[in-house]
Amino acid sequence: MSLARFPRTVEALAALPDGEATLANVVALEEGFARARPIAIDRKGGPERGAAVDCDVILAGGGLSLFYGASLARAGLKVVVFDRRQIGRGHREWNISRRELAPLTTSGLFSDEEVARLVLSEYRHGIVRWHGGGTYPVRGVLDCVVDAEALLPALRTRASDAGARLLDHHALVGYAVGPGGVRVTLRDATGGEVVVTGRLFVDGLGASSPHAAFDLTCPTVGAVLHGLDEGEGVLEVDPTVGEILVTTEGLEPTGDGGGDRRQHVWEGFPSTGGRFTTYLFYYAEPSRLGPHPLFALYERFFLTLPRYKSGAARLEKATYGFIPAYTRLREMPVAPSDRVVLVGDAAGRHSPLTFCGFGSMVRSFVPVGDRLRALLADDRLSRGDLAKVWHEPPSLGVMGALTLMMCSERHRTTARDPGAVNALLDAAFGVLAARGNDTFAAFVRDEIGFRDFFGFMNETAKLRPSIYDEVFAQLSTGEIARWLLRLGRLGATQWRTPRA
Repeated sequence: MSLARFPRTVEALAALPDGEATLANVVALEEGFARARPIAIDRKGGPERGAAVDCDVILAGGGLSLFYGASLARAGLKVVVFDRRQIGRGHREWNISRRELAPLTTSGLFSDEEVARLVLSEYRHGIVRWHGGGTYPVRGVLDCVVDAEALLPALRTRASDAGARLLDHHALVGYAVGPGGVRVTLRDATGGEVVVTGRLFVDGLGASSPHAAFDLTCPTVGAVLHGLDEGEGVLEVDPTVGEILVTTEGLEPTGDGGGDRRQHVWEGFPSTGGRFTTYLFYYAEPSRLGPHPLFALYERFFLTLPRYKSGAARLEKATYGFIPAYTRLREMPVAPSDRVVLVGDAAGRHSPLTFCGFGSMVRSFVPVGDRLRALLADDRLSRGDLAKVWHEPPSLGVMGALTLMMCSERHRTTARDPGAVNALLDAAFGVLAARGNDTFAAFVRDEIGFRDFFGFMNETAKLRPSIYDEVFAQLSTGEIARWLLRLGRLGATQWRTPRA
């Protein structure tokens, strides 16, 4: 493809030490997303019952899914981990709240002292700011900066020390399932085939998984930057404040060739040494993306960065990808057969709003891993049994409709009002902030209860009477019914839980 349409992106990324490889990776990611790479799946041709297998667990994905690789290996299971790239390689920081780091220690993977060293900095609070609206501070949300460059290699070491077999630069070709296990075929860096057999195949491949079935996606680009102005102004970086969701304009064209206008959203997280990690993204239905969504978004990133932050920005690292966003108003992705289970973004059990990737994995790897170990111990690895490993907070069931508030193509009002999405979100978050930090933080962490959620809905409707029409006009009859059912489940859970 010709990159002439994206001169700022080409210039900035090519100047990185691994610039040519970065550009090639973005091209490959776009092409892979547009034309999913098929793999061979055979539901009958795997190991027979009683056949000898190489391991208990074959884990696809050597990024955040290493939480499973390390913890399952340390629990005494034989584990094989493969990835088409280097396993355990991190290139940025992640953010999470202090309280949500607890599984790193309760799992036994890290000591308190080790976790303390992984946290590079901690903010006074975070903010949400909508263009033309207010700025809303919240404490206890995404306020700890965790060093991925230290965490992922440490997880690799823990997995290896516990006996896990690590296969770097091995890509998935296909797998076959049988009554006695799964036979997974890989392709190594030389083009040769490698076959591994195991009792359970764990798919942690994220959005690139052949099983992923997301109904929304967030094309996301970002960078680790130096040289931005520091201070307390809107265009300056305050090292003590994280920027959770920020908009700097209304709906504008993406430039990706698809023709739609989007509501672009920034995130920004200061770190040590004057570094600032920032992302730009939008929500869209995958079928509505143009042919070059990441390159177009990067071009916009470099063009509009001065609207967000001032200073002579210097690019240190590039980050990019497609983050799946599941509304939970349609069927969730499921593995196609026995002895196969999805984790991480491939499973779609993360938050549709803020807790993707790292936050979701840290929350889930202990309870899901414990359930997997119990099923392996009893050899209960049917598709039905494995579907039960996920017990997610009921609040996640009602958050998906709110994600659609940020998806411009589903809004009837956006054709005539470019500020509609910002106005709607400003009303909603203004109500959350007025209800106090506990409710605000619980909402953003997907922990809000029925009483607070119902109160939030009512107060937002009073402030913006058109909100129900704006939200529900985006949904089909079936989606509305499914959302009301999930709201009822949230209510039932609340009523069974006595007020403290």
